[in-house]
Amino acid sequence: MATYNVLIMGASYGSLLASKLLFGGHSIKLVCLPQEVEAINSDGIRVKLPVRGRSTLIELDSRKLPGKISAAGPAEVNPADYDLIALAMQEPQYRSPGVRELLDSVAKSRKPCMSIMNMPPLPYLKRIPGLNTDSLHAAFTDATVWANFDPGCLTLCSPDPQAIRMPDDKINVLTVTLPTNFKAARFASDAHTAILRQMQAEIEAIRYDVGDAKIDLPVKLKVHDSIFVPLAKWAMLCTGNYRCVTPEQAVSIKEAVHGDLEASRRIYDWVRELCMLLGAKADDLVPFEKYAAAANELIRPSSAARALFNGAPNIERVDRLVQMIGAQKGMRNATLDATVALVDARLEMNRKKAA
Repeated sequence: MATYNVLIMGASYGSLLASKLLFGGHSIKLVCLPQEVEAINSDGIRVKLPVRGRSTLIELDSRKLPGKISAAGPAEVNPADYDLIALAMQEPQYRSPGVRELLDSVAKSRKPCMSIMNMPPLPYLKRIPGLNTDSLHAAFTDATVWANFDPGCLTLCSPDPQAIRMPDDKINVLTVTLPTNFKAARFASDAHTAILRQMQAEIEAIRYDVGDAKIDLPVKLKVHDSIFVPLAKWAMLCTGNYRCVTPEQAVSIKEAVHGDLEASRRIYDWVRELCMLLGAKADDLVPFEKYAAAANELIRPSSAARALFNGAPNIERVDRLVQMIGAQKGMRNATLDATVALVDARLEMNRKKAA
């Protein structure tokens, strides 16, 4: 098996993918903030995972895994040195000074690049037949950062696993709260896709020694031929994550979904129908019942809602993107329209305060 050099832009959520790739002996470089660089280069990363049947979390320590991990600032890396690049920052961050320039170098390198953002990069949307991507620019914080990408070199991986940095933990520690799978679409190229398929097989084969047993670990990488599989996340985001935003406060995803389950089912099914109009098959998507069951475990507000109520002037706008794509297909949904309006109003308030 080949070992690869992997560049991951974003150390918070990116640490989860990194922890799995290290089992395959790959070399990982995380691009992150100076304090994260210092912590990771001196002490590695830790990822805490819940495992079915065990009462305590399993902690993966990068220093004890076969691969190598290090960190650097955006100006210190050259995309040409890497075999695979992963995008694990939030969409608004890609216009930041330094990050913007690195992203453009990634685009021009034509290296295979896998996004694990909730917000699909604009070039990925160009892989969907019949979609007018020119009319979707307003959903992005800055659509121009994607200008130089070849859509064939970019794929999307749905970040279904939920993971956060706990307030009392160090900056290099990540805790997984919902251990579901990463679901990636194939690249246009068979050679690029083969890298992902090798990584999928390596992650499937992991049996982690916890002293009294060698156990299977949750959070796999699943590589799919359909470009629509990662879009299954859209219904979840529009039903749960963005509906955590209420006029007064951020509520948990569980409350957003289960507060009015029939209303949740209606918005979820509407987004599923939109994805199928774009070309998705029912098997590419996740049934509402499965999502609603998972939402019972999501007892915190979404990261988007937390950011909004912490004063963020920009967040990822999958809600607006789905609304705009729906309009292209002659579809409207009153619940989604109300959610978009709430998020717009809160962002406007945050921007006025920041000005």
